Amino acid sequence: MTDRIFIEGIKFHGFHGLTRLERKVGVRLAVDVYLETSLAASGASDDVKDTVDYRKIHKRILTLGRETSHKLLESFATMVIEDLFRRFRGTERITMKVRKETPVLDGIVDSVGVEISRSREEVLPK
Repeated sequence: MTDRIFIEGIKFHGFHGLTRLERKVGVRLAVDVYLETSLAASGASDDVKDTVDYRKIHKRILTLGRETSHKLLESFATMVIEDLFRRFRGTERITMKVRKETPVLDGIVDSVGVEISRSREEVLPK
């Protein structure tokens, strides 16, 4: 599959991290998400009902990012990917980058993060 819907730079304040400070005060996070899905029907129809509505994806990522708390970005990204597969049926693969823009490290670091890519079959086996 070569068609993709993507949203880059979803930013929010969340409570994810190993330290008590990160989980209590929070950190600024940024998410990029790429969904592989066929865009043939929506390309022909020009109708949002024939595609994955990126507004709904954006809203769901913000909700999960703000309302959950994970020690590891790996755990947060995995949970979001699983949720998106359950909600958006036409998606075959999801790649997600999560960056902590205010990492608790000595010195100056722009960001730390993870990138996870999963297929529907890996997450929701038949």
